[in-house]
Amino acid sequence: MSDYLVSVSKNYYPSKEENVVKSIFSQYETVIIYSLITSFGLDFLIKDQHGGDVDTIHNVRQIGKDPEMTYKNKQNQEDYENRGKYDSRSYHSNSNYIQKRNEIRQKKKDNTLTDAYTGEKLDSSSKVDLDHVMSAKEIHDDAGRVLADLSGEELANNPTNLQPTNAHTNRTKKADTMNEYLDQYGNEYTEKQKNNMRQKDAQARKEYESKIARTYYTSPKFAKDVATSASKLGVKMGLRQAIGLVFTEIWFSVKEEFIRYDVRPGLQMDMGDFFKAIGEGVKKGFVSAKSKYKEILSQFATGALSGVFSSIATTICNIFFTTAKNVVKIIRQAFASVVEAGKILLFNPDGYPLGERLRAATKILATGASVVLGTLVSEAIGKTPIGAIPVIGDIVKTFCGTLCTGIVSCTLLYFLDRSPIINKIVDKLNQIPTIDKNVAYFKEQALMFEKYAAELMKIDLAAFKRETSTYNLIAASITEDMSEDVLNSVFKNAMASLGITMSWEKTHDSFDSFMKDKNARMVFE
Repeated sequence: MSDYLVSVSKNYYPSKEENVVKSIFSQYETVIIYSLITSFGLDFLIKDQHGGDVDTIHNVRQIGKDPEMTYKNKQNQEDYENRGKYDSRSYHSNSNYIQKRNEIRQKKKDNTLTDAYTGEKLDSSSKVDLDHVMSAKEIHDDAGRVLADLSGEELANNPTNLQPTNAHTNRTKKADTMNEYLDQYGNEYTEKQKNNMRQKDAQARKEYESKIARTYYTSPKFAKDVATSASKLGVKMGLRQAIGLVFTEIWFSVKEEFIRYDVRPGLQMDMGDFFKAIGEGVKKGFVSAKSKYKEILSQFATGALSGVFSSIATTICNIFFTTAKNVVKIIRQAFASVVEAGKILLFNPDGYPLGERLRAATKILATGASVVLGTLVSEAIGKTPIGAIPVIGDIVKTFCGTLCTGIVSCTLLYFLDRSPIINKIVDKLNQIPTIDKNVAYFKEQALMFEKYAAELMKIDLAAFKRETSTYNLIAASITEDMSEDVLNSVFKNAMASLGITMSWEKTHDSFDSFMKDKNARMVFE
């Protein structure tokens, strides 16, 4: 996209007299076609998934609740399915549980034990249980815990998750979460006790979530999945950008062939001409694209970088919330525009002055924003009854999204070039000295020096020195108080020493007779 935007923005300044519509579509047709081909026509190369391409703790917990959510890594799915059934005995025979239980029994004997939830004193006659704040079964079946490959027994029997309480509370609570339990039996406790119970639950869950997140997101498994996803999307985005450029070249070559056939004097296109124009256009398009291999490689590199960044950004988002397919596409397109704009702003490969550099970058971002808007429109259409119609719904969604992108792109790009305010701002910014201007100046001076040095290499240096010495001697022999006759004699001697002959000496006796002759011509040899 950026190559076409650069070619348009570099030298194009619309005339006030030209037709607006004609100007828009003649100057920006390439930009729009390329944008539509890559963003809509070639999106089949990239399969956006609900929740991104990498499993996150947040997303795997949505499986079963969100009908669109699935595991991205089949091995993670198999690990969860093979986690085994919940075994209460293995959780209650853990060494941490046994140690904590013994501590509680000793405190009970010493009459120093209090209920962790209610704050009531528990004496030696009280029935006391050791409660898993987060139930052992909840932890065992937690997809996030399995994803982090952590032991359920160890997590469930962490000291903050083991709290002494009366037998009634523990055995009524069972495997419920604290909120679920209080929703049913909260009337048995005071507000202070309920707040305390929720606080214990929050503390236990905070440590639990911290341990899982720290373990999984720093694991080689997660790093490998992120790298694999980013590299795959990078290649796909690179191919999309590069193929988009090739298809754009083909499109315009075919268009030119149609125009060439259609403007033949006295002739009209028939079906044979039609197919011949297509064939020749496709052939010329490939040849043209082949000649622009550097641009194609540049587009591939830019697209690949965009894909890598967008994949990483999507994964980070999915750590905290689930990204829908349209959100994934918006992130991807946004990064494609940001990377291309950043290339112009940071590296300025075309040597723009500051104002034009900012205008070119803004055009890229504007086109990217147009694609994002088209995506949102397409999604909105998909939620209407028309969008729900089989086959036709998909066509209408794509058409409306594409049309919106094209119209908004045209309008924004034309405004950025034609707006008097924008042009004034650009002109002012262009006058600001930048390092690029200095670099360009010194490059120009270097080229001029190279040319001058090349000319100097052609000079006979010895002869140049002799001639210079002669001129210096002649200049030194001339003084201010010299009479005209003496000065005349000095000049004649100088001309003789330099081998210069006067034109009248060959044809006339004197200079006076030469000047009186109307047909005489003065020639210096």
